[in-house]
Amino acid sequence: MGSFQTPHGAVITPTFMPVGTLGTVKGVSASQLVSTRAEMVLANTYHLHLQPGEEIVSKAGGLHKFMGWNGPILTDSGGFQVFSLAKLNRIDDKGVSFSNPRNGSQIELTPEKAIEIQMALGADVAMAFDHCAPYPASENEVAEACHRTHFWLERCVNVHQKSDQALFGIIQGGCFSYLRKQSAMAVSSFNLPGIAIGGVSVGEPSNEMHKVVREVSPLLPELCPRYLMGIGTLKEMSIAVANGIDLFDCVLPTRLGRHGTALVRDERWNMRNACFREDYQPLDESCGCETCLNYTRAYLHHLIRSEELLGLTLLSLHNLTNLIRFTNSMGQAIREGCFSEDFAPWLTSSEAHHTW
Repeated sequence: MGSFQTPHGAVITPTFMPVGTLGTVKGVSASQLVSTRAEMVLANTYHLHLQPGEEIVSKAGGLHKFMGWNGPILTDSGGFQVFSLAKLNRIDDKGVSFSNPRNGSQIELTPEKAIEIQMALGADVAMAFDHCAPYPASENEVAEACHRTHFWLERCVNVHQKSDQALFGIIQGGCFSYLRKQSAMAVSSFNLPGIAIGGVSVGEPSNEMHKVVREVSPLLPELCPRYLMGIGTLKEMSIAVANGIDLFDCVLPTRLGRHGTALVRDERWNMRNACFREDYQPLDESCGCETCLNYTRAYLHHLIRSEELLGLTLLSLHNLTNLIRFTNSMGQAIREGCFSEDFAPWLTSSEAHHTW
């Protein structure tokens, strides 16, 4: 547990970052986002480059003003899109050539271009451009992706010139321990203000992800924030925090909210189910979010069954608050010296539940 400073305030860790890919956390306004106690929001370089374009955002005064969010922002570099849009791109040492999914035009995204876009967007933290190999991939394929990631990181560092923006490097290496260790050492050698562990939650078994975190964390600089990319479940975050991870992000809470599902502690409730039709309790009596303070399960059931947009927003707000409460409670437990005891249920069994 710790903190790091940004031009838009301190980030107290561990914390969960809501995903605002296009400069918006889906279905949630900036003021509503404040009510979840979110400290930092993630946006995406690739998608903002396509629409509306970094020039528009820059002319608006930067991403903070453009989206009406006054807290810290981290921008992902677009490297994950290299992975997720593999059928639309061509990768070489120069960078990635994309076929624009909007209009079919060709787009070249290089390490230099990814950093230039992020500087124009004005995020507090920019991520280096990396090559995430798919799972499963051969040892040679993963080794090539690692080499390219380190080569691209050097180019990112050379072009990054925004003094009020931190640049984080990204570790790759798939499920190959020696490649992960090599990558951790290579990325750490740049003495950057933060480091991310990438290439996880891409299809590998969860035990493999935990193994990667256990092996990599001891090799990282002690005082810089550590970011595990794309993770947002209670068990996975608990195990990661126990191994020294500070930051998390995931689309899960708002994606589930948009599909009528509520995260209540460590359970997922489908609010369409008839059992909620005459249930006049708050969604979660221990939760202080707008949804739980003001609305009943019956009302949420009604909204979801009626396909009212408000229902999707209220569930998304609650789901975000649920994950942020959880990471905040881990920080509190660390400060009080009782983390291992309080979070043992998640550290030992995915079926166990605990009051927090």
